[in-house]
Amino acid sequence: MKQNTHAGGVRPGLGAVFRRAAVAEWGALFGAVKERVVRRKFAAVPLATAATALVLLFSIVQHLPGGARFVSDIGVVKAALPLDVSLLRTPLSLYVPALDLPVWGALAQVFLVFGVAEIVLGRRLTLVVAYVCTLAGTLFARIAVALGPHHLLGFPRWVAHVRDTGPSAAVVALAVVVAFRCRAWWTGGAVVAAMVVEATLLPNLAGLEHLVAISTAVLIAVWVEVFGDYWPRVLSGVGAAASVAQGGARAVTP
Repeated sequence: MKQNTHAGGVRPGLGAVFRRAAVAEWGALFGAVKERVVRRKFAAVPLATAATALVLLFSIVQHLPGGARFVSDIGVVKAALPLDVSLLRTPLSLYVPALDLPVWGALAQVFLVFGVAEIVLGRRLTLVVAYVCTLAGTLFARIAVALGPHHLLGFPRWVAHVRDTGPSAAVVALAVVVAFRCRAWWTGGAVVAAMVVEATLLPNLAGLEHLVAISTAVLIAVWVEVFGDYWPRVLSGVGAAASVAQGGARAVTP
């Protein structure tokens, strides 16, 4: 819908303004994702497909007789566990959904966010962000319990026995890094604001772990932005210099 201005011209309506804003925010991201998905279907996001399948598998297994014990032994992390055990379980803990939340929500989040990240960031960086940010949250839980309830970021000792699993920290972190890469500042800001509100209104371990994951994700995004192509440029420069030196040596050889 268009509206007439006082000068007799026509200015775009609110819908057109929103469309332009959406294109500016998500246009490049939508184009890249659509092109890959249309061309390759599920083959475009094998990592996201595998991660979603693992979340579904663990959700089914932990509700079978004896399954909860099995899942706990291989993928459940708690701050009370020895550090080496937590570190060994952390990679799988990312795919163990929380018992008190609907699994379909976790499945949708993982497939959508991991899929977009896999296309935009590549599989290697997607895995790095997901695991490093999940690990940062896991380590923060231990620090928070050690600080105790009288500290601003501390928790009582019983929190050390709370199950600390799920893909939410990885999903939030990947969303922030993708927004940073695509310059979708409003989207990234909305994710951060939502997590801050969550941590403020529901001051629990999960909320603070999400903020820790976001902080870690921002550091990774900035590092990749600044130094991501540093070593490839150095190596290519060394290779070019070596080629020039070899060419000069052949030119002076009688």
